[in-house]
Amino acid sequence: MDENAASEALVPQFKLDRLLNQDQGGRRVTLLGSINDKPTLLTAERAAFPSDIKTLEVFHKNLVDVNNLGTNDIYHWYLASVGQAKDNPPDLKLNLISPCTEKHIKKYSPQGVRMVTETPGIYEDHVRPYVAKQREEGRLDWVFNILEGRKEQNDIIYRDPGQDGAKDEAFLLAPDLNWDRKTLTSLHLLALVERRDLWSLRDLNKSHIVWLKHMRGKVVEATVKKYPEIDHDQLKLYMHYQPTFYHLHIHVVHVMLEPTGTQAIGKAFGLENIISQLESLSGDNKNAGMSDVTLTYTLGESHDLWTQVFQPLKEGGKG
Repeated sequence: MDENAASEALVPQFKLDRLLNQDQGGRRVTLLGSINDKPTLLTAERAAFPSDIKTLEVFHKNLVDVNNLGTNDIYHWYLASVGQAKDNPPDLKLNLISPCTEKHIKKYSPQGVRMVTETPGIYEDHVRPYVAKQREEGRLDWVFNILEGRKEQNDIIYRDPGQDGAKDEAFLLAPDLNWDRKTLTSLHLLALVERRDLWSLRDLNKSHIVWLKHMRGKVVEATVKKYPEIDHDQLKLYMHYQPTFYHLHIHVVHVMLEPTGTQAIGKAFGLENIISQLESLSGDNKNAGMSDVTLTYTLGESHDLWTQVFQPLKEGGKG
């Protein structure tokens, strides 16, 4: 038997003892077992998807056992398998957006990234009008479906009426559509505020400090109650800027969730750091807030704010 054949023959001889580790959102596992009574480690990782159209067409046709996890407006998410026996667990999490918009296509297409610095003046003169336009185009229907009780009600983990029943402090906690609902180390939840006048972290000010602390405490408490395998100090809370949608929300993820671009510096702003920054603002003016500070963050080169605001400012020598 040649060397390659001898090596290949080892894998079927592996006898599993236990799962040692699972990472990359459950896409890679390390197993502890034995071969010929000798301790052996076996790491299995899902191969990369093919990139040629013909192979992808075959892949799509081989999808089986497609089970819907939820539907809200144009968004649908599923668990599925690729050509496996029916009794096997699903090995794919699918997200479907139909009909998708040009903005969706840009978001999910490969693109270069730029660091931009947004002063209070740039925010007021350029960014806030852009955000207002996005909200007017009805891109938040799926959020309002949840808040108004039309969709995803069975998925809501916790609903808070606000401190002492203050309606402008109410919020709810639900799974993010990108989470498979089972792999705890890739846990991803969203806390959505019910009020509609807060669009992003830019709208937070010193008067919101107590509420933000209350929200953080309740979100962590509700999460560990729902998922007792997770401890308080295994959760990370942050907000995006720029966010994907302009309705104030907090991301709640497991600290072991492997960081992607959405958790990187310049995209994710820790909730504790936001609270600390608000507390450090000088003076007694309760309206002093995040709209008064300069923020540096990343933008994709296909993002409208890059093409319409920051690139022209750069080329004009003003940014």
